[in-house]
Amino acid sequence: MSRQLLAMALAPLLGLFILGIGNGFLATVITLRLDAAGESPVVIGWVSSAYFIGLALGAMLNDRLLLRIGHIRAYGSFASLVAVTVLLQGLVSEPWAWFLLRLIGGWATVGVYLVIESWLLTAGEAKARGRLLALYMISLYAAGVLGQLLLGVTEAMGGAASFMVIGMLASLSVLPMAMIPRVSPLIEKAEPLSPLRLIILTPTGVMGSFGSGLLVAAIYSLLPLYLQRIGLSVSQIGQMMAVVVLGAMLLQYPVGRWSDRHDRQLVLIAISAFCVVIAVALLALPLNPWWLAGLLFMLGGGVFSLYPVAVGHAADRAPAGALVRMSQGLLLINAVGSTVSPPLISPVMAAIGDTGLLWAFGVLGFALLVFFSWRRSVRPAPIPVAPFSPSTPMSSVGAELVVTEALIQGASEHEHMEDLSAAVPEVAVAEPLVGPPTADESHVSYFHDVPEENEEGSRAST
Repeated sequence: MSRQLLAMALAPLLGLFILGIGNGFLATVITLRLDAAGESPVVIGWVSSAYFIGLALGAMLNDRLLLRIGHIRAYGSFASLVAVTVLLQGLVSEPWAWFLLRLIGGWATVGVYLVIESWLLTAGEAKARGRLLALYMISLYAAGVLGQLLLGVTEAMGGAASFMVIGMLASLSVLPMAMIPRVSPLIEKAEPLSPLRLIILTPTGVMGSFGSGLLVAAIYSLLPLYLQRIGLSVSQIGQMMAVVVLGAMLLQYPVGRWSDRHDRQLVLIAISAFCVVIAVALLALPLNPWWLAGLLFMLGGGVFSLYPVAVGHAADRAPAGALVRMSQGLLLINAVGSTVSPPLISPVMAAIGDTGLLWAFGVLGFALLVFFSWRRSVRPAPIPVAPFSPSTPMSSVGAELVVTEALIQGASEHEHMEDLSAAVPEVAVAEPLVGPPTADESHVSYFHDVPEENEEGSRAST
C-alpha cells in the first residue's frame, strides 16, 4: 500500500476513530440512564430500536447529500448532527424525546459510515480495498474498546457529563477531515443502483452483508445474556466481550490482506467454515475461562471480518460511478440484518436453552458457507487475461522484417545497379527493381527511389 494512499485514508480513519470513542459507550449510557429513571424494559427497547430505524432510513437517503456536496462537507454535516442530538439528550430526559433524538442520531451516524466507506472505496485500487476496509474496521473497534473504558470515568462525573464528552468528541472528529486532506476522492456521475440490481450484480456481497448483520447483532445483544446464564459475573462478561472485540480488531488486517491477494469468494467461504468450526467447538469443548476466551477471540475475528470482505467483493463487481450507491445499499442490508437478528435468534434460545445462540451461530455460518460455495461454482473468479505482446506479422516493424524471395532478389539487383551507377555515373537507372508482388506477398510493399535526371544527364543521354 503506497504512502499516498495511506495519507489519503488517514483523515477519514482518524475522524471515525474520534467519533467512534463516543458512540462506543453512548448506547450503554442511554440504557443505564433510562433504567435509573425507572423506565420499563419495553420503553428502553423502543428507544434503543430507534437508533437502528435511523440507520435503515439514513442508508436509503444519505447518498443524495454526499453526491451533491462531496465527502468533506457531508462528513461535517453528519458529525455535527450527531453532536447536536447527543447534547440535546443531556438537556431533556423524556423518553419520547430520546426516541426522536436517537432516530436522528442513527440517521446521521450511518451518514458518517457512508462517507468513510465510499471515501476508502473510491480512493483505493481494487488490490488494496481489503486492507483499507480492514483499517476502517480496526479504527471502529479500537474506538469502541476505548469508549467502554471511558464509561466509568464519565458516569462518575454525574449529570450530563457523559453526553457532553460524547458531543465534544463528535465535534472534534470534523477537524481531521477539514484540515488534513488536500484533496478528496473524485465522485463520478452517480449511477442509479436499485436493491434488485444490487442483488443481481453481487449476490455474494449482499448475502455477506446481511449475514454479517445477523451475526454481529447476535454477538452484541445476545452473547452477554448467554455469558451471564453460564455463570459469569458482570466484570467477567465485560472482559469476554472485550476479548471478542479485540479478536475482531487484530484479525481484520491479516484477513483484509489475504483477500487482496486471493479471490474474495474463497476468503468468504473460508471465513464461514471457520465460524462453523468455532461454534461447534464452543458446543463440544469444556468451557473453562481460557478455552472460552480463546474461542471467543477467534469468533470475533471471523464474524467481524465478513462485512469488509463482502464489501470489497461487491466493489470489485460494481460498475463505474456506482460505488457510493453500492456502499449505501450494503449498509442498508447490513442494518436490516442487525435489526431482525435478535427477534429471530432469541426464540431459539428460549426453545432449546442458552446453547441456542451457539446453534444459531453454527447454522448461520453453514448457510453462508453453502451459499458462497454455490455462487463460486456458478460464477467463478475471472481468469486473468495474458498481457498483450505484438506478434511479428501484426506489428509494423515485424512486417518490414519479413524476408521473402522477392526481397532477396531485389536486394541483389539493387547492389548490381549501384555498381553500374558507380561505373557509369552519367547514365541514370530507371528500371524497376522488383516485379509486382505475388498473392502470398500482397501484404508487403517494397519501394525504391529512382534518382531524378538532372539537366546534364538529359543532355548526355541525348
